[in-house]
Amino acid sequence: MLPDEHRRQNQAAWNRLADGSQFARLATDEECLEPLKTLDGRGWLPKSVAGLDVLCLASGGGWQSILYASAGARVTVVDLSQGMLELDEREATRRHLPVRTINTSMDDLSMLVDESFDIVHQPVSTCYVPDIVRVYTEIARVLRDDGLYISQHKQPTSAQITRRDERNQFVVGIEYYHTGPLPHTEDTSYRERGAVEYLHRWDDLVGGLCRTGFVIEDLREPRRADAKAPVEHFGYRGRFIPPYVRLKARRLPRVRGETAAPPKIWIP
Repeated sequence: MLPDEHRRQNQAAWNRLADGSQFARLATDEECLEPLKTLDGRGWLPKSVAGLDVLCLASGGGWQSILYASAGARVTVVDLSQGMLELDEREATRRHLPVRTINTSMDDLSMLVDESFDIVHQPVSTCYVPDIVRVYTEIARVLRDDGLYISQHKQPTSAQITRRDERNQFVVGIEYYHTGPLPHTEDTSYRERGAVEYLHRWDDLVGGLCRTGFVIEDLREPRRADAKAPVEHFGYRGRFIPPYVRLKARRLPRVRGETAAPPKIWIP
């Protein structure tokens, strides 16, 4: 695949998904009445985000940004898909909410100033870039000291599943150390049509986060299992393979490079 070809394909795929897909669901009036309750079922956010600078990363679609803005935050939403961002823009205009949109990839935030955000909130999206550590590095740069990074990612084992056998058992057909774009598979339970995806191992998912200046404060695995689901349903798949992981991380204070005072010498 040519350099940046994955961006072009993913941009086209998500522009299509902006037209009536489940990922383009606008925030409702009811949700906007208690936006933090809607955004934060785990108690990870502060009690108020009023006046805070929030980056909604790779989360266009008129939901997350609208909720944060309804809660009083100063919101910037970044997304590769202009179609998704147009949903944020239209909904923000309709509700008279100040939301800034930027059309760029999650691994290129060069237009954003260092240490300019208090919170970065990212839904499942890192699977669409080849280098997750590059994303983390950019987030670490734009977050202020002690800033909060909330994210959700696809687990590597879920990305390794290729099909079901004749007994409806799930086949791990992609190597754990696979590099490059994921191949097309028969099992598409957690794959978006037309998108280019990558497998990120735990070494980078968690270790990479720690190595780029974060401390992990919590980790959750959203339950997607349904004991009553038919075998062809993703809820049946969730009984055996967890699809996602959620992370709460905190930006460690930077070492500012202050010059140490010379030691005092006692002369008798």
